[in-house]
Amino acid sequence: MIMIQRVQSIFLFFVAVCMLLVLYFPLWEKVSVEQQEVAKLTAYSLTHYAIDTTDENIPPKIIGTKMTVAIAILAILAAITAITSIFQYKNRLTQMKLGALNSLFMAATLGFALYYVTYTGESLVEPQEQGAYKLGFFLPAIALVLNTLSNRFIRRDENLVRSVDRIR
Repeated sequence: MIMIQRVQSIFLFFVAVCMLLVLYFPLWEKVSVEQQEVAKLTAYSLTHYAIDTTDENIPPKIIGTKMTVAIAILAILAAITAITSIFQYKNRLTQMKLGALNSLFMAATLGFALYYVTYTGESLVEPQEQGAYKLGFFLPAIALVLNTLSNRFIRRDENLVRSVDRIR
């Protein structure tokens, strides 16, 4: 049985949800001024494609694709680590270690996304213009904050247990 009534379990659950949502929402997008070219970063690929503005029924023509599966793998690892940490409620030290590892996974997810945007994505469509960060880019940052909060509450529980043990 999991300890859902503990606030850190709720935070860890939302960490897992945020990291899984990274897989479904775009992280970054850049559209040309004439709206004829688009570059889009998702957890799986960085796609550059052309849009025919004269006829909406014509599908976009893909100019190039670069696989960014590392972002998806890191997001999945972070979600699995958060779920595993929920079930380690009896061993708070293990939970804290998993929380630290999860912070590394989420920071790496953000780092890889920023790397692909900065070094590849920005140069695909009109290099002088800036692209727009989408919801998928901010989800790992939100998850990182939630993970930090859960670690704080886990540490508080551990300190409470140690103080009670000293009293005995």
